[in-house]
Amino acid sequence: MSYLFTSESVSEGHPDKVADQISDALLDNFLAWDHDSKVACETLVTTGQVVVAGEVRTKTYIDVQTIIREVINKIGYTKAEYMFDGNSCGVFSAIHEQSPDINQGVVRQTKEEQGAGDQGMMFGYAVNETDNYLPLSLDIAHELVYQLAGIRREGNQMKYLRPDSKSQVTIEYNDDGTPKRVHTIVVSTQHDDFDRDEKKMLETIRKDVINILVPRVKAQLGKDLQKLFDSKIIYHVNPTGKFVIGGPHGDSGLTGRKIIVDTYGGRGAHGGGAFSGKDPSKVDRSAAYAARHIAKNMVAAGVAREMLVQVSYAIGVAQPVGIYVNTFGTSKVKQSDGEIAEMIGKMFDLRPAMIEKEYGLRKPIYLETAAYGHMGRTPVTVEKTFRSFNEKPDKTMKVTLFKWEELNRVAAIKKAFGLLK
Repeated sequence: MSYLFTSESVSEGHPDKVADQISDALLDNFLAWDHDSKVACETLVTTGQVVVAGEVRTKTYIDVQTIIREVINKIGYTKAEYMFDGNSCGVFSAIHEQSPDINQGVVRQTKEEQGAGDQGMMFGYAVNETDNYLPLSLDIAHELVYQLAGIRREGNQMKYLRPDSKSQVTIEYNDDGTPKRVHTIVVSTQHDDFDRDEKKMLETIRKDVINILVPRVKAQLGKDLQKLFDSKIIYHVNPTGKFVIGGPHGDSGLTGRKIIVDTYGGRGAHGGGAFSGKDPSKVDRSAAYAARHIAKNMVAAGVAREMLVQVSYAIGVAQPVGIYVNTFGTSKVKQSDGEIAEMIGKMFDLRPAMIEKEYGLRKPIYLETAAYGHMGRTPVTVEKTFRSFNEKPDKTMKVTLFKWEELNRVAAIKKAFGLLK
Protein backbone atom coordinates (compact mmCIF):
# COMPACT_ATOMS: atom_id res chain seq x y z
CA MET A 1 0.00 0.00 0.00
CA SER A 2 1.32 3.48 -0.85
CA TYR A 3 1.98 6.03 1.87
CA LEU A 4 2.34 9.81 2.22
CA PHE A 5 5.24 11.91 3.53
CA THR A 6 5.28 15.69 3.99
CA SER A 7 7.97 18.37 4.36
CA GLU A 8 7.78 22.15 4.68
CA SER A 9 9.99 25.11 3.88
CA VAL A 10 9.89 28.85 4.52
CA SER A 11 11.18 31.86 2.59
CA GLU A 12 13.97 34.26 3.46
CA GLY A 13 11.27 36.69 4.61
CA HIS A 14 9.82 34.34 7.22
CA PRO A 15 10.46 35.84 10.69
CA ASP A 16 12.54 32.90 11.92
CA LYS A 17 14.64 33.01 8.75
CA VAL A 18 15.13 36.76 9.11
CA ALA A 19 16.58 36.01 12.55
CA ASP A 20 18.79 33.23 11.17
CA GLN A 21 20.15 35.49 8.43
CA ILE A 22 20.97 38.27 10.89
CA SER A 23 22.83 35.84 13.16
CA ASP A 24 24.82 34.37 10.27
CA ALA A 25 25.60 37.78 8.76
CA LEU A 26 27.11 38.85 12.07
CA LEU A 27 29.07 35.57 12.23
CA ASP A 28 30.42 36.11 8.70
CA ASN A 29 31.61 39.60 9.53
CA PHE A 30 33.39 38.41 12.66
CA LEU A 31 35.11 35.59 10.74
CA ALA A 32 36.04 37.83 7.80
CA TRP A 33 38.20 39.98 10.04
CA ASP A 34 39.23 37.39 12.65
CA HIS A 35 38.93 33.77 11.49
CA ASP A 36 39.52 32.52 15.04
CA SER A 37 36.43 34.31 16.38
CA LYS A 38 34.21 32.28 18.69
CA VAL A 39 30.59 33.28 18.12
CA ALA A 40 27.20 32.24 19.48
CA CYS A 41 24.69 34.86 18.34
CA GLU A 42 20.92 34.69 18.84
CA THR A 43 18.40 37.05 17.24
CA LEU A 44 14.80 37.99 18.03
CA VAL A 45 12.72 39.99 15.55
CA THR A 46 9.27 41.44 16.17
CA THR A 47 7.25 44.52 15.23
CA GLY A 48 9.76 47.30 14.54
CA GLN A 49 12.44 45.70 16.69
CA VAL A 50 15.55 43.50 16.51
CA VAL A 51 17.27 42.13 19.60
CA VAL A 52 20.61 40.31 19.33
CA ALA A 53 22.26 38.51 22.23
CA GLY A 54 25.01 36.00 22.71
CA GLU A 55 28.66 35.38 23.41
CA VAL A 56 31.62 36.41 21.27
CA ARG A 57 35.39 36.13 21.65
CA THR A 58 37.14 38.10 18.90
CA LYS A 59 39.95 40.53 18.10
CA THR A 60 37.87 42.60 15.68
CA TYR A 61 35.11 45.19 15.77
CA ILE A 62 31.99 45.18 13.61
CA ASP A 63 29.07 47.60 13.37
CA VAL A 64 26.25 45.34 14.49
CA GLN A 65 23.48 47.84 13.73
CA THR A 66 24.62 48.58 10.16
CA ILE A 67 25.01 44.90 9.29
CA ILE A 68 21.56 44.07 10.64
CA ARG A 69 19.88 46.86 8.69
CA GLU A 70 21.59 45.80 5.46
CA VAL A 71 20.37 42.21 5.88
CA ILE A 72 16.78 43.27 6.51
CA ASN A 73 16.72 45.59 3.50
CA LYS A 74 18.24 42.94 1.24
CA ILE A 75 15.53 40.46 2.22
CA GLY A 76 12.92 42.99 1.11
CA TYR A 77 11.61 44.63 4.26
CA THR A 78 12.00 48.16 2.96
CA LYS A 79 8.55 49.69 3.45
CA ALA A 80 7.14 51.26 6.61
CA GLU A 81 3.74 49.70 5.86
CA TYR A 82 5.27 46.28 6.67
CA MET A 83 5.66 47.54 10.28
CA PHE A 84 9.20 46.19 10.13
CA ASP A 85 11.83 47.66 7.83
CA GLY A 86 15.59 47.91 7.81
CA ASN A 87 15.79 51.68 7.83
CA SER A 88 13.55 52.39 10.81
CA CYS A 89 13.46 49.33 13.08
CA GLY A 90 15.05 49.52 16.51
CA VAL A 91 18.19 47.46 17.11
CA PHE A 92 19.23 46.37 20.60
CA SER A 93 22.51 44.47 21.13
CA ALA A 94 23.22 42.41 24.24
CA ILE A 95 26.30 40.59 22.92
CA HIS A 96 28.99 39.94 25.52
CA GLU A 97 32.24 37.99 25.78
CA GLN A 98 32.30 34.19 25.61
CA SER A 99 32.71 32.37 28.90
CA PRO A 100 36.35 31.42 29.60
CA ASP A 101 35.02 28.15 31.04
CA ILE A 102 33.75 27.17 27.60
CA ASN A 103 36.82 28.49 25.80
CA GLN A 104 39.21 26.41 27.88
CA GLY A 105 37.38 23.26 26.81
CA VAL A 106 37.86 24.07 23.14
CA VAL A 107 41.34 25.57 22.81
CA ARG A 108 44.33 23.19 22.95
CA GLN A 109 48.09 23.65 22.49
CA THR A 110 47.85 21.37 19.46
CA LYS A 111 45.15 22.74 17.16
CA GLU A 112 44.31 19.27 15.81
CA GLU A 113 43.21 18.23 19.30
CA GLN A 114 40.75 21.11 19.66
CA GLY A 115 37.88 19.94 21.85
CA ALA A 116 34.24 19.89 20.80
CA GLY A 117 32.47 23.12 21.73
CA ASP A 118 29.57 21.22 23.28
CA GLN A 119 28.21 17.77 23.89
CA GLY A 120 25.50 16.35 21.69
CA MET A 121 24.63 14.17 18.73
CA MET A 122 24.51 15.34 15.11
CA PHE A 123 22.92 13.61 12.15
CA GLY A 124 23.59 13.47 8.44
CA TYR A 125 21.13 11.97 5.98
CA ALA A 126 20.93 11.24 2.26
CA VAL A 127 18.55 9.42 -0.06
CA ASN A 128 18.89 8.83 -3.79
CA GLU A 129 15.42 10.03 -4.86
CA THR A 130 16.71 13.44 -6.06
CA ASP A 131 19.90 14.67 -7.76
CA ASN A 132 20.97 16.46 -4.58
CA TYR A 133 20.20 13.45 -2.36
CA LEU A 134 17.50 15.26 -0.37
CA PRO A 135 13.98 13.93 0.21
CA LEU A 136 11.80 14.95 -2.73
CA SER A 137 9.17 16.57 -0.49
CA LEU A 138 11.75 18.95 0.98
CA ASP A 139 13.47 19.62 -2.33
CA ILE A 140 10.22 20.79 -3.93
CA ALA A 141 9.18 22.73 -0.80
CA HIS A 142 12.48 24.65 -0.88
CA GLU A 143 12.12 25.32 -4.61
CA LEU A 144 8.60 26.71 -4.18
CA VAL A 145 9.60 29.46 -1.75
CA TYR A 146 12.91 30.09 -3.54
CA GLN A 147 11.18 30.63 -6.88
CA LEU A 148 8.45 32.69 -5.20
CA ALA A 149 11.14 35.04 -3.86
CA GLY A 150 12.66 35.16 -7.33
CA ILE A 151 9.33 36.22 -8.84
CA ARG A 152 8.96 38.90 -6.15
CA ARG A 153 12.45 40.31 -6.83
CA GLU A 154 11.97 40.32 -10.60
CA GLY A 155 8.78 42.34 -10.17
CA ASN A 156 7.26 41.39 -13.52
CA GLN A 157 4.61 38.94 -12.31
CA MET A 158 2.66 38.54 -9.08
CA LYS A 159 3.54 42.13 -8.25
CA TYR A 160 1.55 41.93 -5.03
CA LEU A 161 4.02 39.58 -3.31
CA ARG A 162 5.56 40.47 0.05
CA PRO A 163 8.63 38.79 1.62
CA ASP A 164 7.03 36.29 4.03
CA SER A 165 5.95 32.88 2.68
CA LYS A 166 5.73 29.18 3.52
CA SER A 167 5.35 26.00 1.50
CA GLN A 168 4.50 22.38 2.24
CA VAL A 169 4.67 19.38 -0.07
CA THR A 170 3.22 15.90 0.39
CA ILE A 171 4.60 13.07 -1.75
CA GLU A 172 2.81 9.77 -2.32
CA TYR A 173 5.29 6.88 -2.22
CA ASN A 174 5.16 3.36 -3.63
CA ASP A 175 5.54 0.34 -1.34
CA ASP A 176 9.24 0.13 -2.25
CA GLY A 177 9.88 3.69 -0.99
CA THR A 178 10.13 5.35 -4.40
CA PRO A 179 8.13 8.52 -5.16
CA LYS A 180 4.85 7.86 -6.98
CA ARG A 181 3.35 11.33 -7.40
CA VAL A 182 3.06 14.80 -5.89
CA HIS A 183 -0.04 14.54 -3.72
CA THR A 184 -0.55 17.98 -2.12
CA ILE A 185 1.07 21.41 -2.40
CA VAL A 186 0.48 24.11 0.20
CA VAL A 187 1.62 27.70 -0.40
CA SER A 188 0.96 30.60 1.95
CA THR A 189 2.36 33.91 0.77
CA GLN A 190 2.17 37.38 2.23
CA HIS A 191 0.72 39.90 -0.23
CA ASP A 192 -0.48 43.45 -0.72
CA ASP A 193 -4.16 44.15 -0.06
CA PHE A 194 -4.69 44.66 -3.79
CA ASP A 195 -8.43 44.04 -4.18
CA ARG A 196 -11.40 44.99 -2.02
CA ASP A 197 -13.07 41.74 -3.01
CA GLU A 198 -11.17 39.26 -0.83
CA LYS A 199 -12.55 36.22 -2.64
CA LYS A 200 -11.42 37.59 -6.00
CA MET A 201 -8.01 38.50 -4.56
CA LEU A 202 -7.43 35.00 -3.19
CA GLU A 203 -8.53 33.42 -6.46
CA THR A 204 -5.95 35.55 -8.31
CA ILE A 205 -3.20 34.38 -5.97
CA ARG A 206 -4.29 30.74 -6.33
CA LYS A 207 -4.27 30.91 -10.13
CA ASP A 208 -0.86 32.58 -10.16
CA VAL A 209 0.63 29.96 -7.84
CA ILE A 210 -0.67 27.14 -10.05
CA ASN A 211 0.03 28.75 -13.43
CA ILE A 212 3.18 30.80 -12.76
CA LEU A 213 4.97 29.46 -9.68
CA VAL A 214 4.53 25.70 -10.07
CA PRO A 215 5.73 25.60 -13.72
CA ARG A 216 8.89 27.47 -12.68
CA VAL A 217 9.49 24.90 -9.97
CA LYS A 218 8.88 21.97 -12.34
CA ALA A 219 11.41 23.44 -14.77
CA GLN A 220 14.13 23.09 -12.12
CA LEU A 221 13.51 19.34 -11.81
CA GLY A 222 14.58 16.48 -14.03
CA LYS A 223 12.14 14.94 -16.52
CA ASP A 224 11.52 11.89 -14.32
CA LEU A 225 10.46 14.09 -11.41
CA GLN A 226 8.38 16.38 -13.63
CA LYS A 227 6.23 13.36 -14.44
CA LEU A 228 5.20 13.18 -10.78
CA PHE A 229 3.14 16.37 -11.21
CA ASP A 230 -0.32 15.43 -12.47
CA SER A 231 -3.81 16.95 -12.70
CA LYS A 232 -4.84 15.35 -9.40
CA ILE A 233 -2.56 17.47 -7.19
CA ILE A 234 -4.44 19.03 -4.27
CA TYR A 235 -3.60 22.73 -3.87
CA HIS A 236 -4.07 24.78 -0.71
CA VAL A 237 -3.12 28.41 -1.45
CA ASN A 238 -3.39 30.86 1.46
CA PRO A 239 -5.91 28.49 3.06
CA THR A 240 -6.61 30.79 6.03
CA GLY A 241 -7.64 33.67 3.77
CA LYS A 242 -5.81 36.91 3.09
CA PHE A 243 -2.22 37.19 4.37
CA VAL A 244 -1.40 40.91 4.38
CA ILE A 245 0.00 41.16 7.90
CA GLY A 246 3.15 39.04 7.98
CA GLY A 247 6.88 39.00 8.62
CA PRO A 248 8.10 40.00 12.08
CA HIS A 249 5.00 42.19 12.52
CA GLY A 250 2.70 39.20 12.11
CA ASP A 251 4.79 36.74 14.11
CA SER A 252 7.99 37.10 16.12
CA GLY A 253 11.05 35.30 14.80
CA LEU A 254 13.89 33.54 16.59
CA THR A 255 17.23 32.11 15.52
CA GLY A 256 17.22 28.32 15.28
CA ARG A 257 13.49 27.72 15.19
CA LYS A 258 13.46 26.11 11.73
CA ILE A 259 15.99 23.29 12.21
CA ILE A 260 13.93 20.74 10.29
CA VAL A 261 13.61 23.11 7.34
CA ASP A 262 17.39 23.60 7.59
CA THR A 263 18.13 19.87 7.35
CA TYR A 264 15.99 17.02 5.97
CA GLY A 265 12.36 18.01 6.24
CA GLY A 266 11.55 15.44 8.91
CA ARG A 267 13.29 12.49 7.24
CA GLY A 268 16.23 10.87 8.98
CA ALA A 269 16.76 12.54 12.35
CA HIS A 270 17.95 15.73 14.03
CA GLY A 271 20.04 16.05 17.19
CA GLY A 272 18.20 19.20 18.27
CA GLY A 273 20.98 21.77 17.91
CA ALA A 274 20.44 24.78 15.66
CA PHE A 275 23.05 26.05 13.18
CA SER A 276 22.81 29.77 12.52
CA GLY A 277 24.92 32.20 14.52
CA LYS A 278 27.38 29.52 15.64
CA ASP A 279 31.04 29.40 14.66
CA PRO A 280 32.36 25.93 13.64
CA SER A 281 33.82 25.09 17.04
CA LYS A 282 30.18 24.36 17.88
CA VAL A 283 29.78 20.81 16.61
CA ASP A 284 26.00 21.32 16.47
CA ARG A 285 26.83 22.93 13.16
CA SER A 286 30.18 21.62 11.92
CA ALA A 287 29.64 17.94 12.72
CA ALA A 288 26.16 18.06 11.15
CA TYR A 289 27.80 19.27 7.94
CA ALA A 290 30.41 16.52 8.15
CA ALA A 291 27.76 13.84 8.76
CA ARG A 292 25.78 15.07 5.74
CA HIS A 293 28.93 14.91 3.59
CA ILE A 294 29.54 11.32 4.68
CA ALA A 295 25.95 10.19 4.13
CA LYS A 296 25.70 11.87 0.72
CA ASN A 297 28.96 10.39 -0.55
CA MET A 298 28.05 6.96 0.80
CA VAL A 299 24.70 6.95 -0.99
CA ALA A 300 26.23 8.38 -4.18
CA ALA A 301 28.84 5.60 -4.09
CA GLY A 302 26.10 2.98 -3.94
CA VAL A 303 26.67 1.72 -0.39
CA ALA A 304 22.92 2.14 0.26
CA ARG A 305 19.89 3.82 -1.27
CA GLU A 306 19.27 5.71 1.97
CA MET A 307 21.56 6.39 4.92
CA LEU A 308 21.49 8.11 8.30
CA VAL A 309 24.80 8.88 10.04
CA GLN A 310 25.00 9.94 13.70
CA VAL A 311 28.15 11.43 15.26
CA SER A 312 28.22 12.27 18.98
CA TYR A 313 30.65 14.30 21.12
CA ALA A 314 31.54 15.19 24.70
CA ILE A 315 32.36 18.84 25.34
CA GLY A 316 36.11 19.48 25.34
CA VAL A 317 36.93 16.09 23.77
CA ALA A 318 38.24 15.90 20.20
CA GLN A 319 37.39 12.36 19.17
CA PRO A 320 33.71 11.49 18.70
CA VAL A 321 32.10 9.45 21.46
CA GLY A 322 30.46 7.27 18.85
CA ILE A 323 29.39 6.83 15.22
CA TYR A 324 26.08 5.20 14.26
CA VAL A 325 24.73 4.22 10.83
CA ASN A 326 21.25 3.17 9.71
CA THR A 327 20.67 2.16 6.07
CA PHE A 328 16.98 1.35 6.64
CA GLY A 329 17.38 -2.04 4.97
CA THR A 330 18.63 -0.50 1.72
CA SER A 331 22.30 -1.49 2.06
CA LYS A 332 23.96 -2.85 -1.08
CA VAL A 333 27.20 -4.06 0.53
CA LYS A 334 28.13 -7.13 2.56
CA GLN A 335 29.02 -5.10 5.66
CA SER A 336 26.45 -4.62 8.43
CA ASP A 337 25.40 -1.11 9.47
CA GLY A 338 27.70 -1.41 12.49
CA GLU A 339 30.62 -2.37 10.27
CA ILE A 340 29.84 0.54 7.91
CA ALA A 341 29.99 2.88 10.93
CA GLU A 342 33.36 1.43 11.93
CA MET A 343 34.72 1.97 8.41
CA ILE A 344 33.45 5.56 8.42
CA GLY A 345 35.41 6.19 11.61
CA LYS A 346 38.59 5.06 9.86
CA MET A 347 37.97 6.87 6.57
CA PHE A 348 36.87 10.29 7.91
CA ASP A 349 38.67 12.42 10.52
CA LEU A 350 35.81 13.73 12.65
CA ARG A 351 37.82 15.76 15.16
CA PRO A 352 36.36 19.30 15.22
CA ALA A 353 39.56 21.02 14.05
CA MET A 354 39.87 18.65 11.10
CA ILE A 355 36.22 19.17 10.16
CA GLU A 356 36.84 22.93 10.15
CA LYS A 357 39.84 22.43 7.86
CA GLU A 358 38.16 19.93 5.52
CA TYR A 359 35.19 22.17 4.72
CA GLY A 360 36.77 25.63 5.08
CA LEU A 361 34.50 26.45 8.00
CA ARG A 362 36.65 29.25 9.43
CA LYS A 363 35.75 31.41 6.44
CA PRO A 364 32.71 33.72 6.10
CA ILE A 365 30.42 31.26 4.28
CA TYR A 366 27.34 31.22 6.47
CA LEU A 367 24.84 33.90 5.42
CA GLU A 368 24.03 31.90 2.29
CA THR A 369 23.12 28.86 4.40
CA ALA A 370 20.53 30.72 6.47
CA ALA A 371 17.64 30.44 3.99
CA TYR A 372 16.46 27.58 1.74
CA GLY A 373 18.33 24.86 3.61
CA HIS A 374 21.88 24.07 4.67
CA MET A 375 21.85 20.75 2.82
CA GLY A 376 21.32 19.87 -0.83
CA ARG A 377 22.82 23.13 -2.09
CA THR A 378 25.32 23.48 -4.92
CA PRO A 379 28.99 24.02 -3.94
CA VAL A 380 30.23 27.23 -5.54
CA THR A 381 33.18 29.61 -5.17
CA VAL A 382 32.15 33.24 -4.83
CA GLU A 383 33.76 36.58 -4.09
CA LYS A 384 32.49 38.41 -1.02
CA THR A 385 33.33 41.90 0.21
CA PHE A 386 33.16 42.93 3.85
CA ARG A 387 33.01 46.54 4.92
CA SER A 388 35.61 47.79 7.36
CA PHE A 389 34.37 49.63 10.42
CA ASN A 390 37.75 50.71 11.84
CA GLU A 391 39.40 52.73 9.06
CA LYS A 392 41.00 49.71 7.40
CA PRO A 393 40.32 49.03 3.71
CA ASP A 394 37.31 46.85 2.94
CA LYS A 395 38.18 43.16 2.53
CA THR A 396 37.33 41.12 -0.57
CA MET A 397 37.89 37.38 -0.48
CA LYS A 398 37.01 34.23 -2.41
CA VAL A 399 35.25 31.52 -0.45
CA THR A 400 33.68 28.18 -1.35
CA LEU A 401 30.11 27.76 -0.16
CA PHE A 402 28.56 24.40 0.78
CA LYS A 403 31.76 22.33 0.52
CA TRP A 404 30.08 19.58 2.55
CA GLU A 405 27.89 18.94 -0.50
CA GLU A 406 30.84 17.97 -2.70
CA LEU A 407 30.88 14.39 -4.01
CA ASN A 408 34.64 14.11 -3.63
CA ARG A 409 34.89 10.84 -1.69
CA VAL A 410 32.81 8.58 -3.93
CA ALA A 411 35.75 6.82 -5.62
CA ALA A 412 37.50 6.14 -2.29
CA ILE A 413 34.28 4.78 -0.78
CA LYS A 414 33.65 2.50 -3.76
CA LYS A 415 37.17 1.13 -3.43
CA ALA A 416 36.84 0.57 0.33
CA PHE A 417 33.54 -1.26 -0.06
CA GLY A 418 34.50 -3.24 -3.16
CA LEU A 419 32.03 -1.43 -5.40
CA LEU A 420 34.45 -0.60 -8.22
CA LYS A 421 33.66 -2.46 -11.42
